[in-house]
Amino acid sequence: MDTAQDPDIIALYDSINRNPDYLEGPNKLFFETPLHRAASEGRTHLALEILRLKSSLGKKLNLDGLSPLDLALHNGRTATVRGLISYDPNLIRVQGRGGITPLHYVVEMENIELLIRFLLECPSSIKDLTVRYETAVHIAVRKQKFRAFKVLLGWIQRTDNTAVLTWRDEEGNTVLHVAALTNQPQACSFY
Repeated sequence: MDTAQDPDIIALYDSINRNPDYLEGPNKLFFETPLHRAASEGRTHLALEILRLKSSLGKKLNLDGLSPLDLALHNGRTATVRGLISYDPNLIRVQGRGGITPLHYVVEMENIELLIRFLLECPSSIKDLTVRYETAVHIAVRKQKFRAFKVLLGWIQRTDNTAVLTWRDEEGNTVLHVAALTNQPQACSFY
């Protein structure tokens, strides 16, 4: 009952009572939803209540091409991130601007705790590509995030997804090519 008494959730239902289409938003591809605001501000209970009422909002992009999960990540709202992915692990696969998914972003930020959690919650996210046909492993090597690279490589080997390592980016480079081109002998030595 504590969650039901949350002032944010009470205000949400007041807004819905005043305007039954409150969660519908305009019929546009990109728009800021109440879920975007709640996730961005780290209002976890409110974000989860909105997601429960209208789960499709979790996949909507704002005008900057960011999903609610992206906004929670970008603003360091780790508790909200955990809540959102526990409710719907597929939010990890939502492609934002440039085809970047939340998994790609945590690799780039080298947030190892969230990287491991994302892989456990949504194993298929390892196969997601950006618009440049980059995998999370490509990003780890290109950005020289060696710790993230080791986690990804271990995950790929344990889950028998080694084919991902042979995928080519838009320039025709596999992960090994990127490692060689950027002079990363540590990454090359894992092959």
